[in-house]
Amino acid sequence: MTHGYLIDMDGVIYRGNELIPGAAEFVRELLARDIPFVFLTNNSQRTRRDVVFKLKRMGITIDESHVFTCAMATARFLASQKPDGTAYVIGEGGLMYALHANGYAVVDHDPDYVVVGEGRTITFEMMEKAMNMIRDGAKLIATNIDPSCPTANGSVRPGCGAIVAMLESATGKQAFSVGKPSPVMMRAARTELGLRTEQTIMVGDTMETDILGGAQMGYHTVLTLTGGTRREDLPNYAYQPERIVDSIADLLKTIDQAPATPEVPKKTSKTPTPATAA
Repeated sequence: MTHGYLIDMDGVIYRGNELIPGAAEFVRELLARDIPFVFLTNNSQRTRRDVVFKLKRMGITIDESHVFTCAMATARFLASQKPDGTAYVIGEGGLMYALHANGYAVVDHDPDYVVVGEGRTITFEMMEKAMNMIRDGAKLIATNIDPSCPTANGSVRPGCGAIVAMLESATGKQAFSVGKPSPVMMRAARTELGLRTEQTIMVGDTMETDILGGAQMGYHTVLTLTGGTRREDLPNYAYQPERIVDSIADLLKTIDQAPATPEVPKKTSKTPTPATAA
């Protein structure tokens, strides 16, 4: 194994319900050449199976081992922090399923954690209940801090980060976020594939999550211009992707090539020249 891929989905593989040209061919080549990869998504609403089914309907056939969600990363993290704990959840099925699969009970009073994901049925009553739980000692956990998320019809709606910001403001407590660009999720996904840092390539369309997370972990980074970032946006960031492509189709030509690891200059120790006797 020389390299493998962590691949964002929305904006890289598809937009809404339409595949981005070249995406299906890229995934087929990864499978045919046995190159390890995982789709890395900050969407906590869907289970692994849901994601596999969505992609299959769009023409990409993978199995559940090729999907890693922020809901999975969050549930695993909580299980490592407090096994068999309890959580009050603002979110949907994918998050609930991940928590149950990792030994957590979902409760509506006196939880260890308030866990926030995306949702389309969030009410002010739920927010009020969560606020009071946090003020009573429950820890606030965010599956991600994306302020907005895209919808199937091409518009956007408030994301997990917007919901969390309201709870942070109301309680004075800061959330701990597990999803991209958090090292918790970025490291867990790499571990899923059995890759080393220098073997890992993060492919994404968003500077604030995909590219930032990859850069902070020391991964190779590829920015695709089919999503939320334009080339003219790049001067606004202190960090940059290693490579920029118009779409994931451009990676087909180099799919077998592992990026070169930058060489770190070696320190040379100079032996002091003995002073000449006067």
